[in-house]
Amino acid sequence: MRDRLILPITGNLTGGYTSGIPAGNPGQGTAKERYPMSERGHERAAPHNPGQHPGDLARGGSQSGVRLYNERLVLSLIRRYGSLPKAEIARFTGLSAQTASVIVKQLEADGLLLRQRPQRGRIGQPPVPLSLNPDGAFSVGLKVGRRSSDLVLIDLTGRVRAGLHQTYRYPEPARILAFVRDGIAQLTAELRPADIKRISGLGIATPFEIWNWEKEIGAPHDVLQVWRNFDLVGEIAALTNWPVQLCNDATAACAAELSFGIGSRYRDFVYFFIGSFIGGGIVLNGALVQGRTGNAGALGSMPVAGEGTAKAQQLIRSASLYRLEQKIAAQGRDPQVLWRDPRDWGEIGQPLDAWIKDATAHLAQAIVASVAVVDFEAAVVDGAFPAPVRSRVVQETQRRIAELDLQGLSPFQVVEGTIGSDARAIGGASLPLLASYAVDRDVLLRALT
Repeated sequence: MRDRLILPITGNLTGGYTSGIPAGNPGQGTAKERYPMSERGHERAAPHNPGQHPGDLARGGSQSGVRLYNERLVLSLIRRYGSLPKAEIARFTGLSAQTASVIVKQLEADGLLLRQRPQRGRIGQPPVPLSLNPDGAFSVGLKVGRRSSDLVLIDLTGRVRAGLHQTYRYPEPARILAFVRDGIAQLTAELRPADIKRISGLGIATPFEIWNWEKEIGAPHDVLQVWRNFDLVGEIAALTNWPVQLCNDATAACAAELSFGIGSRYRDFVYFFIGSFIGGGIVLNGALVQGRTGNAGALGSMPVAGEGTAKAQQLIRSASLYRLEQKIAAQGRDPQVLWRDPRDWGEIGQPLDAWIKDATAHLAQAIVASVAVVDFEAAVVDGAFPAPVRSRVVQETQRRIAELDLQGLSPFQVVEGTIGSDARAIGGASLPLLASYAVDRDVLLRALT
């Protein structure tokens, strides 16, 4: 489900981490300045101002701000429904038919909307649905992990146009920068010059404290500690003219599932992503919750009961792929098989069976504890592993949950995520699109009710 873009996420996901261009007020400027990829000027927009709520545009009294807000509202509606005729756009937004028509024409002129075939078979003039133009905007996403990095190019509809993947024993800043520099050239090699001007930015998804847990991944102390004072955003911004934004990798994966996957089916869900270390995210009322420091959904730190002992341990120490690495290495085999191609591990056998048994026992505890705190309707589980492994993990977790005491809890579902290993990079790539085209979610919901 990567060919449809639904962005019900409020604001940006960066916690203020932007670099490259001074932040500006998106509610000001001429038509060619309103959108970074306008055919009339090809200007590059400044990053989203973290101090400004998108809803402020509609409340500020600025005519240009109201116009921009209404344009974003129309784009958000079309993203949500896939396509809508002008009459439906006017009905959902409460705009007059004339105003809706003016906005649609402007978005068509900006290259952001496409007219579809008229819907015939009705009385009167057949309505013409409008959809997002896939070539209307592009964005680049970078995932920096402890064992691998990914670089993807997505279009306005959320489809991955191109992607690159590299593995390593542990992350080193110089290697990451070289990957980005060379990778951007490869990703954009097939784009027309006009399309390159429509790239809205680059979003980075990475663990906020990538230098931690060095013992677990077997990295030299001095290598990982370099990251403590390394300005990843600034260094990558120096490689490109695009705005650069940063997000926690698990939060980005959750955003991708919410935007492009089955997350849109659930109003409230808890999300688990199993990578080198397990992490997660929280969605309430259809919006991603970041918390006061951007660290909400740090589910890997959740305490769970140790196997066969009353002593508690963090979920990260049992339901993470570094534990599977250790089991594979203990048999004298190369654990890099997990990272070379996350979509195909080949035959792992007993180490995988043992890891699933241990990981799901603790994952089940974490899910039940989460549901006990917030009345989630679903727990979504995804990870950097092949789809058959994900299915086994979810099925075994469901079985383990059934063995626990659920008295007092409302029924909930445990379901598979749909995006897989690319979720973090795709979530990162959505950051610039959110900054340029997202609208205040609460106002959108009011418009739909």
